[in-house]
Amino acid sequence: MKTTSLDLRSLWLLVSLAAVWGGSFIFAELALREVPPLTITLHRVVWAVPALWAVLALRGQGLPRTARFWLGAFGMGLLNNALPFSLIFWGQQQIDAGLAAILNATTAMFGAVVAGLLLPDEPLTRNKLAGAVLGLVGVAIVMGPKAFGAFDPANLAQLAVLAAALSYAFASVWGKRMLGDHPPLVNATGMLISAAVLMVPLVLLLEGVPRLDLTLPTWGALGGLALLSTSLAYGLYFAILGRAGAANLMLVTLMIPPFAIGLGVLLLGEGLTANAGIGFVMIGFGFVVTDGRLLSGRHQMLRPRRGGNNG
Repeated sequence: MKTTSLDLRSLWLLVSLAAVWGGSFIFAELALREVPPLTITLHRVVWAVPALWAVLALRGQGLPRTARFWLGAFGMGLLNNALPFSLIFWGQQQIDAGLAAILNATTAMFGAVVAGLLLPDEPLTRNKLAGAVLGLVGVAIVMGPKAFGAFDPANLAQLAVLAAALSYAFASVWGKRMLGDHPPLVNATGMLISAAVLMVPLVLLLEGVPRLDLTLPTWGALGGLALLSTSLAYGLYFAILGRAGAANLMLVTLMIPPFAIGLGVLLLGEGLTANAGIGFVMIGFGFVVTDGRLLSGRHQMLRPRRGGNNG
């Protein structure tokens, strides 16, 4: 029987996923030096599509032609790609990569609450509510008392990243309802195609025709976003989901900020305020309460995996 314990290989995959998703915040900071935020989103989804499509072709899979599938894919493209990517990249014009990653870590708490409200098979429990409250306290600490007394563009940027996290939460519910009957990689490819279709007119209207005369580092950052933080990340995501299950996969939420913060310090000279550090600890505690396994004593420790290998 296939187990869902977090074995050593699954842990390595989880760390790798956290690294490439944490790196996305750094790639975005580098790309923003020459490219506006909506155009970065367009690059990220457009260049990721051929890589995923190639994998589908190698597996002999195709994309469904039903209206329901493409309605689901367009909803996911909006909620899981176009909207949150654009909000995060827009916010990163004002705040550091590490801080954006910390605020994005609220996704798990938002997801638990939204699913509890909208999905009958995922009830809203006391743990989920308590975890959400702790997460919001952590956010308040990160933003600091000045956020509630005076307008600051940085505060608006932080709210944009939180809105992105909420969008991810709604995306998980939409995907479960509309795309649950299709293979995950098929859903991901359809979602990214849909996101590209949504972003093209938006970029042309608001930011104009994308420039191609970019420097090599900028092209490298855009390539990293598309190929590493999107195409490769989805491959890692589905491998972990099959080996360790959704509950263990959620751990990546807390592993992303340390990578983003560390890379920001090493590559961009960014720092981390005391408020951000304390707030991240509070958000992390909120995640532990939401997850519930550590508090109930049912958390599965690392152990050799038995059974099938879906990686």
